[in-house]
Amino acid sequence: MNKKLITTALLLFCFFAGFAAIENLNGKWTGLLKTDGGDEYPLMYNFKIDGGQLTGTAKTPKGDMPINDGKITGDTFTFNVIVNNMEIDHSGKFYGDSVGVDISLGDARSHATLKRANP
Repeated sequence: MNKKLITTALLLFCFFAGFAAIENLNGKWTGLLKTDGGDEYPLMYNFKIDGGQLTGTAKTPKGDMPINDGKITGDTFTFNVIVNNMEIDHSGKFYGDSVGVDISLGDARSHATLKRANP
């Protein structure tokens, strides 16, 4: 019984510690997406955490677009952004001082590292 109580307490602690850490994802993040063809595209996201949901905006050539279907699991997240009727899927991991994000559009996949934007 005592072992079960300690295990439950540790699991709850890990859950709340992970949730508190991901809250630091709030705010503006920037990076540079480099393609295999040598093209570079600036990335800018304004993330907002609301419970287990990720919302906010992504800066695109068409202006700021909403983040859709944002979900958070521990220190990882997923969302998509729709630009010109194309759904661009994102999956990422929050590392505290940076964010690794995988971006996919159809069969094309790229990876970028985001850093917190200066205020």
